[in-house]
Amino acid sequence: MAKEYRTIKEVAGPLMLVENVENVTYNELGEIELANGETRRCKVLEIDGSNALVQLFEASTGINLSNSKVRFLGRAMELGVSEDMLGRVFDGLGRTIDGGPEILPEKRMDINGLPMNPAARAYPSEFIQTGVSAIDGLNTLVRGQKLPIFSASGLPHAQLAAQIARQAKVRGTDEQFAVVFAAMGITFEEANFFQESFRETGAIDRTVLFINLANDPAVERISTPRMALTAAEYLAFEKDMHVLVILTDITNYADALREVSAARKEVPGRRGYPGYMYTDLATMYERAGRQRGKSGSITMIPILTMPEDDKTHPIPDLTGYITEGQVILSRELYRKGIQPPIDVLPSLSRLKDKGIGEGKTREDHAATMNQLFAAYARGKEAKELMVILGEAALTETDLIYAKFADEFETRYVNQGYKTDRSIEETLEIGWELLRIMPRSELKRISDKLLDTYYAKS
Repeated sequence: MAKEYRTIKEVAGPLMLVENVENVTYNELGEIELANGETRRCKVLEIDGSNALVQLFEASTGINLSNSKVRFLGRAMELGVSEDMLGRVFDGLGRTIDGGPEILPEKRMDINGLPMNPAARAYPSEFIQTGVSAIDGLNTLVRGQKLPIFSASGLPHAQLAAQIARQAKVRGTDEQFAVVFAAMGITFEEANFFQESFRETGAIDRTVLFINLANDPAVERISTPRMALTAAEYLAFEKDMHVLVILTDITNYADALREVSAARKEVPGRRGYPGYMYTDLATMYERAGRQRGKSGSITMIPILTMPEDDKTHPIPDLTGYITEGQVILSRELYRKGIQPPIDVLPSLSRLKDKGIGEGKTREDHAATMNQLFAAYARGKEAKELMVILGEAALTETDLIYAKFADEFETRYVNQGYKTDRSIEETLEIGWELLRIMPRSELKRISDKLLDTYYAKS
């Protein structure tokens, strides 16, 4: 029986100080029993001698210092896991919220997980088809990769996240594919949108949803992505599934981290975020990957809204250091009505070369990707010149490039949120666009490929 303490010294916001405790450890779970018999959960944040600083998972209202008691449970926060989690919706603490029966767990796992030994990692090399041309064709997602989406407030990252979750698949394998979707600090409307979106298409059957609403406690927001990753680790490494983890919105998570850090009176780092934010984000992101000897894998797409559209803000900045590239959404394309508004030029997938080519996508993928990038970049420059000098000042070749840039945005990038394109369709649209250009301009594609694909009408 856990020992009970009636030595609560003070409560300040989400924190509570308990004195004269024995054998209590960092991260241990605790229960607070109020005078009326209600229980609330907490976890140990800090031990100083015989004093324990605990963090509350629910509101602190109604906690009477003299009548309430605390007991520590001798274990860290755990999630009960089983294959029955697929198709279910949970809150940020792993409790079911979809009205269905409770999950009967096959086992209980510590939500803090264990970092993957770098020597045990297998190199990501298999193509994942998201059905989104701007990602599949130009910034390819590879199984086991961490590829964040950098968005900004007001941009439709939720629609893009839902589209990827519905459409993503590993081609040419009959291995099971699952999606673990964690939403942190979102509104009720957004939560409803995600659930309806998955139910409409039947994607809910292979999806585990963790939803933390904006009015839920900040502390719960910190546990939500860890709950999701624990479920993903179980499905990937014990049930041999390919798991795609989508975390949205990392900015809300980092703000919750800052809130708790401020309550602990820690010395703030950049923009008031705690100095250990890099380490904290890395403990989450590095749980994705592939392990040698195991056929399952975790691929991760964290989504974050850049405050003030600033790429150098600590959250996107640190995320960029830990992950393998980024997909950037553009306000300018959004204003033009391009859906999804993916800005392909500053976007980057550092592992794309490993997941494309013959036997994975198609022999012409790498060459067409490089040519499309180059032509679009030059087309954008031509359009900027046109704005300054007028159309008459441009050469005939520049005008062709300017036309190419417009066509590229409207036909290649702009596909809407309901269209699921195979990689063959994406590559074919790429060739249709390249046929706008004279063959002599396609310097990044070999004559052999040009003979095979360019001549097609």
